[in-house]
Amino acid sequence: MPEPGSIYRSIKLAAQLFGKPLESLAPEELHRVTRVAARQQEIETLILETPEAASVMLPAASIDASLTEIRGRYGDDDEYHAELERLGLDGASLRQAVARDLVVEAVLERVAARSAAVSDTDIEIFWYMNQQRFRHGETRVLRHLLVTINEGLAGSGRQAARARIDAIHARLRKEPQRFAEQALKHSECPTAIHGGLLGPVPRGRLYPQLDAVAFSLAEGMLSEVIESELGYHLVRCETIQHERLLSLPEARQTIREHLEGQQQALCQKAWIRALRRAGARP
Repeated sequence: MPEPGSIYRSIKLAAQLFGKPLESLAPEELHRVTRVAARQQEIETLILETPEAASVMLPAASIDASLTEIRGRYGDDDEYHAELERLGLDGASLRQAVARDLVVEAVLERVAARSAAVSDTDIEIFWYMNQQRFRHGETRVLRHLLVTINEGLAGSGRQAARARIDAIHARLRKEPQRFAEQALKHSECPTAIHGGLLGPVPRGRLYPQLDAVAFSLAEGMLSEVIESELGYHLVRCETIQHERLLSLPEARQTIREHLEGQQQALCQKAWIRALRRAGARP
């Protein structure tokens, strides 16, 4: 029977790689999990033999918190213990596997802390070299009102629906500030409860017929009646956020976190490579 750490590792990988329980994996998915788990076990074994691992003082509260999180995935204690039994685990073996996992994480965090610091110059160079990453396309805050067409429902046929949307449109042309009220009363879109508010919408998010019109409107402007496969629509453009490039001060923290993550990962990989080389020596 596989050792508890191996089972726990495979369960975690199934969730991380495929978002599924281990027993739900397709054969090719299970094969991938098995291969990755074998590599991880090799690396973890090397890590756990290091002086860094020996010096880790793992608080019982950390293990308890992880076990509580795992228990929270199940409806009740019976379901939880039945699943452990099915996997060949019990409370003690699961605790042991979780503790091993936390020690490995603690060691890797210590190794990551040795990575080179990210300087302001590093951040500035990254921003200048990758400005496309920080370009935000145009978005618009829109309100939307829908009257659907349903020939099988009395009062919702094409002619009746068109008459309803035309009447609403006439009211809004006189008093466009009433759009939220009219959407709440008449719209058959789920956004009706919020006065038809779609929120900030980037180009290409809506149906093509709506998108073309919505991104041609000036701020505060009401559209003409638009027809789509859903029915008849009205759109109002509340505000426009034009395409813009995030400034260096705006992007600085995001870049710092990105570069620090890269540096830490490189430091961890180099350390693990050194462990593997040392372990391979005769």
